[in-house]
Amino acid sequence: MAARKSNGRIAEFEELIGYTFSNHERVKRALTHARATRKPGDNSHYERLEVLGDRVLGVCIAEMLFEAFPTAPEGELSVRLNALVSGKTCAAIADEIGLHAFITTGNDVKRVTGKRMRSVRADVVESVIAAIYLDGGLEQERHFITRYWKGRLHETGAGIRDSKTALQEWAHSHQNETPTYKLLEKTGPDHDPLFRVSVAIDGSEDGQGRGRSIRAAEQAAARSVLLREGVWKEDAAGLIEETA
Repeated sequence: MAARKSNGRIAEFEELIGYTFSNHERVKRALTHARATRKPGDNSHYERLEVLGDRVLGVCIAEMLFEAFPTAPEGELSVRLNALVSGKTCAAIADEIGLHAFITTGNDVKRVTGKRMRSVRADVVESVIAAIYLDGGLEQERHFITRYWKGRLHETGAGIRDSKTALQEWAHSHQNETPTYKLLEKTGPDHDPLFRVSVAIDGSEDGQGRGRSIRAAEQAAARSVLLREGVWKEDAAGLIEETA
């Protein structure tokens, strides 16, 4: 009975996302929170898939942007990419799909709706992406990602200018200073590092940012100063706009 119920839920999920899995174990794992597993060391949950899905999503979105914006410079493409693969965007897509209804959680994670559990919904979107990639390959993956991300490629704010360039222009015009960046910390393994960077401008409070590369961390640090100083603003959906 339990197996039939589980298979029925998987079939409902497949119909919802427009993809049929040949291996149901992958999608079950993609939809299972770590707290739902009972034994220490049990990997039958989404966390490993999430890592792969993050990378696959990045490749597919980068490809879509490369084709959609043939004259855009590297800085604009990078900012668009970061916005489209962000946790906020992934969580918004999870909510569009209604993904929370299919996630298996432990007793101490009773609800995955609301802002507090937004990161869980974003992680599961990435794990579903990995499950599709492993099950059907890159071409099937492109269909899924195009279905949910294509309409977001041209959203207001997605192509905001390179934050380092924008901060430098602001610092020159308001403080007659040039921002300086400093690497504060590198954590994580060599194959998946996380960098923390600060940016300093004389006469202004320092900003900090994190990223998977030093450049990404510098962009995040610059962005934090632009938002704090009101040069940029962030709307409820996490999109960025210039105030002037």
